[in-house]
Amino acid sequence: MIEVKGLTKRYRSLYAIDDVSFNVDKGEIIGFLGPNGAGKTTTMKILTCYLPPTSGTALIDGHDIMKESLEVRRLIGYLPESTPLYPEMSAISYLKFIAAARGIPKDELKKRLDFAIEATGLRKVLYKEVSELSKGYRQRLCLAQALVHDPPILILDEPTTGLDPLQRIEIRELIREIGKTKTVILSTHILPEAEATCDRLVIINLGRIVGDGTPDHLIRKYGKKACFRMLMKADRQMVESAFEHESGVKEYRFEGKSEDGYHIFEVTPELSGREGGELLFRLARENGWTLAELSYKKTTLEDVFRILTEPEAEERKEVA
Repeated sequence: MIEVKGLTKRYRSLYAIDDVSFNVDKGEIIGFLGPNGAGKTTTMKILTCYLPPTSGTALIDGHDIMKESLEVRRLIGYLPESTPLYPEMSAISYLKFIAAARGIPKDELKKRLDFAIEATGLRKVLYKEVSELSKGYRQRLCLAQALVHDPPILILDEPTTGLDPLQRIEIRELIREIGKTKTVILSTHILPEAEATCDRLVIINLGRIVGDGTPDHLIRKYGKKACFRMLMKADRQMVESAFEHESGVKEYRFEGKSEDGYHIFEVTPELSGREGGELLFRLARENGWTLAELSYKKTTLEDVFRILTEPEAEERKEVA
């Protein structure tokens, strides 16, 4: 449904995105993740024909975004980063206005409005002015405008912004339900939400794709072999020296001190599972460290995200 080929957007010498390529299959829900300024919104604006790329292109259900932009826009429901609402309109008037702009026939109007209203839980605020709505309801209204013309593709930029935890769950369930019949790309900063909602994740950093796969695939590919959390009372320099000279310790990191004065280390031994834990327990016993906690730390999507987007990543390419 979506084929992105070498998209690049450059502002003078600065690359907002640089040679971005990925595909999205029909009925797939893709999470588009990245830190602020990574290029998520720029990519979405290009896919929705809001911005032209400097180079590269994309096909939306076989239609080129540069040559067939009107057809592309008909196929997409778009929830932008900033909700495009008119404060003086009532919610129902706004939805009718969007439906008219989308060219929805009169005989389908009620059906399409009812679907969008029920799906987003707007029934009780339909006759309130947009200026009177809470941020959460404004976000719901903007999601409803993206659904009203029944598009095969949804592009949602931070769809749960401003929603409380219960509303986030409702919208997440709605997106999962919509994803059974539509193709969805959504960006979010909430990693557990992306993991629970999306079939696949595309991670972008400094304008380039740095990871692409299911959450489990990314964790297996970029996660650490085995990581343990050690909480202990001991001289920090002596602990670090012992780690340095122990061949069974692959790497370690000092995490700081607990409120009651215990040193916290994150340690990756060469051996995995119980054998790795036994090695670290033996090391603590032999060196006389007061070990309060030794626990296995499972690699999470947050860990993978940090690995792929850490500050030491390659700097943005500049034009010579």
